[in-house]
Amino acid sequence: MTIPTVDASSPASEANLLRETERARLRALVNADIVRAQQFHAPDFQLITPIGAALSKEEYLGAIASGQIKYLIWQPADIAVRLYDGVAVLRYRAQLEVVFGGHKVALNDYWHTDTYERHDERWMVVWSQATAIN
Repeated sequence: MTIPTVDASSPASEANLLRETERARLRALVNADIVRAQQFHAPDFQLITPIGAALSKEEYLGAIASGQIKYLIWQPADIAVRLYDGVAVLRYRAQLEVVFGGHKVALNDYWHTDTYERHDERWMVVWSQATAIN
């Protein structure tokens, strides 16, 4: 599978490309495919977790590689996309089940907001934030 590249032919096709990119990123994270996941995350990527912790790209992907974070299920619903010049914001609800530090976190709903930027003619996530829905 190739990394989706930017197609500026229309905003609708670019929005669909971003949705496809986000779903491919999630598959890489669930499969703990760190080599693939690296390609979707910008060097200065930062995640804000549902408990408010800030993780750099190295910390986040390192935790997945070591098994500290193991995604069991990450099922996104419809992904809303807002496009700007070289920047896109994605927002969606997802069902997530994860093992964190050896403790299983039960299946729950979360809101996700991701900011993407164009880097070398492809979209890369730079910021990601997840919020638990209680």
